Amino acid sequence: MSGGDESNLPPSLPPSDLLSARGEVQSTGRRQSRRPDATSEQRALALLTRREHSRRELIGKLTARGIEPQQALATVDRLAAAGWQDDARFAELLVRSRAATGYGPIRIRAELGTHGLDRDAIAAAMESFEGDWFDCARDLVRRRFPPNIAEDRSLQRKAADFLVRRGFALEHLRAAIMANLDDDS
Repeated sequence: MSGGDESNLPPSLPPSDLLSARGEVQSTGRRQSRRPDATSEQRALALLTRREHSRRELIGKLTARGIEPQQALATVDRLAAAGWQDDARFAELLVRSRAATGYGPIRIRAELGTHGLDRDAIAAAMESFEGDWFDCARDLVRRRFPPNIAEDRSLQRKAADFLVRRGFALEHLRAAIMANLDDDS
């Protein structure tokens, strides 16, 4: 056998057991944990140290790693009580992150809904955004489209379509395109 990790394994293991010894794939197709002795808290904390997770997302990842649903729920409850998992913090971070990458409020609100957050949590996260959606839309148009947008109706339509796909409302795209028209005058 060649390779770095395989030299540390006992030579008596048949090739089919090498995969499970390295913690990669079981015959069921589910991924085994690299540390089968890790507790559910340790697994959850390992996920949370990489990035914030919503409650629903964290429970789903824990159950996908072989933890019973009731145990995963209890683990997430304990971590939330200790301040390690917080849906409000997750939502605010997601809003800031998506807005910084050029997404609008409609798309961000929809994404927050897919993470199992209730309406109040979504509304609070959207309210916490300190930026201006109109400025975000104007900056996107300025960066993505040529300065001669005022002269070309097809470019204006493309800019409007782009903003709609990014999740901006009609008033945002009107303001963004009109601002670029005014800049060229």
